[in-house]
Amino acid sequence: MLSPATRKIIHVDMDAFYASVEQRDHPELRGKPVAVGGAAARGVVAAASYEARAFGVRSAMPSVTARRKCPELIFVPPRFDVYRAVSAQIREIFAEHTDLIEPLSLDEAYLDVTDNKHSLPIATEIARLIRARIKEVTGLNASAGISYCKFLAKMASDLNKPNGQAVITPRMGPGFVADLPVKKFHGVGPATAAKMQRLGIETGADLKAKPLPFLQEHFGKSGLWYYRIARGIDERPVQPDRPRKSVGAEDTFMVDILELEPARAELRPLIAKVWRHCEAKGLRGRTITLKVKFADFHQLTRSRTLGLPPENAAEVETICDALLDQVYPFRKGVRLLGLTLSALEHMQDGQPLGDQLPLL
Repeated sequence: MLSPATRKIIHVDMDAFYASVEQRDHPELRGKPVAVGGAAARGVVAAASYEARAFGVRSAMPSVTARRKCPELIFVPPRFDVYRAVSAQIREIFAEHTDLIEPLSLDEAYLDVTDNKHSLPIATEIARLIRARIKEVTGLNASAGISYCKFLAKMASDLNKPNGQAVITPRMGPGFVADLPVKKFHGVGPATAAKMQRLGIETGADLKAKPLPFLQEHFGKSGLWYYRIARGIDERPVQPDRPRKSVGAEDTFMVDILELEPARAELRPLIAKVWRHCEAKGLRGRTITLKVKFADFHQLTRSRTLGLPPENAAEVETICDALLDQVYPFRKGVRLLGLTLSALEHMQDGQPLGDQLPLL
């Protein structure tokens, strides 16, 4: 088995993917601030062009906030069928070089090119070829990060965006991490970054200075992960058959929901959508999670894990109703409801197949 230091990993990340597809297909949008998403009062930005980002518009931002930051912002509805088709084209280009492809979403993936199909010795050259081929086939720009591990490849892909690439070598890795603010670490969210700051951890060097028992005391199972990445160590392989962990759906409402029965009614189509997907894929999930977002954007979840997965949508409805009962009366009007099934299993004739089949 290759040591982590000898791996050659590329992280390819499409530049403003959804928005770039819209600008490609609608020339009148080129050079203008574009947001993919709903323009209505309860809409959310799914993606923003670089022209929009210059005004501070970001994905997951409420549309009213985005419009306030950029009055000239042009909203376009998402076309996920088109994005999926373009993503499939990009995946075919990846496969010209390696079979070790781990998609993270429609617009980004890890590739292990240590042993690649064209026997090219330099990963930076492979990244250039892939980016040029993506541009030729789709007309879109991609950025890439190249390194000896997934964590640093991911970090490198952001260094020269848009339409660029960067490399972090094994010799550069520890120094790069040492100088990096922890709030910029991939996988460190705002809450964790704030906690680290309270503990005197501002940079990778500060993180490296903390002993493993200290990190485990304050961050539990994640403590070992932080200990390792502070030293530029990430031994995770690129996993081409990465199991799908969950199936979910959610909806944001035009008017806040204040009472229990309307909330239950709004959950029904979400349950039906998730159940249809599971039925089509032969999946069942033992963990049911309800997500509730209130008018003030405060969010909470309630979950239940079962010994055996539900056999039909009616069972899921019963559990969701019970979870919803736990948060009623609502602290504020409900802005969004979501449902997720996780701990997924493949089923055959109503019985779990365990490890006999890979998940999605």
